[in-house]
Amino acid sequence: MGHLIELSGVKKVFGSGVGAVHALGPVDQTIDEGEFVSFLGPSGCGKSTLMLMIAGLLDPSEGQISLAGRRVEGPQTDIGIMFQDNTLVPWRTVRGNVELQLEMRGIAPASRKDEVDDLLRSVHLDDFADRFPYELSGGMQQRAAIVRALSFDPSVLLMDEPFGALDAFTRDEMNLLVEKIWLETQKTIVFITHNITEAVFLSDNVYVMSARPGRIAKTFPISFPRPRTLDLLATKEVFDLVNEIKAEIESTPSHAPGPAKTLTA
Repeated sequence: MGHLIELSGVKKVFGSGVGAVHALGPVDQTIDEGEFVSFLGPSGCGKSTLMLMIAGLLDPSEGQISLAGRRVEGPQTDIGIMFQDNTLVPWRTVRGNVELQLEMRGIAPASRKDEVDDLLRSVHLDDFADRFPYELSGGMQQRAAIVRALSFDPSVLLMDEPFGALDAFTRDEMNLLVEKIWLETQKTIVFITHNITEAVFLSDNVYVMSARPGRIAKTFPISFPRPRTLDLLATKEVFDLVNEIKAEIESTPSHAPGPAKTLTA
């Protein structure tokens, strides 16, 4: 397996002149096919901006992003995206929300019915396929969002704080589910989170970003064997690594000149 995502000298500046905000970069990084990576960093460091640029939903101000050897220029149809807000439409059932994703991509839902049924079964939503979002718990809604993001068999799954609004118990359940899906599908997953323990539990590599403008300050390889269980979180090895990453985040200075401006991560 080779590099699937390549970031070369990527920068993002919002605005121009004296009011310009250098939000991100430069970032130089490669992500391998089938790799699970997480980006950590303080609010406003450009994590979500980076994700949107990988998806082709936001253009870099400088540099280049490549996906499978092709330059990213505009929205990418081979990428699934999950946000903290599940963005399910309330007037469609779980299955209807999944089919909407397919319809928007010009894919006949009937052609993916078996695959969607398998995904719903794998996240324990097969008995809730005809329920509406308001009838589901927060965790179940996020499971539906995972199915929607995977329904068209993307090569890459981008996840931006997908479990940030969930309680700790449900978040643990979702992390186990995501690892299970990753082990079964070997999708390339780019995960954005503020939760260090979550990043350590899920990832092959954790990238710590500096404060604005966000750069990759340090890479932490995660070598714990898989599949991982929640018992791992109680070990001294994880405790020490989480504290090491926390110290790195807290010690990373901002490169931005002048007074800080508030930006969304």
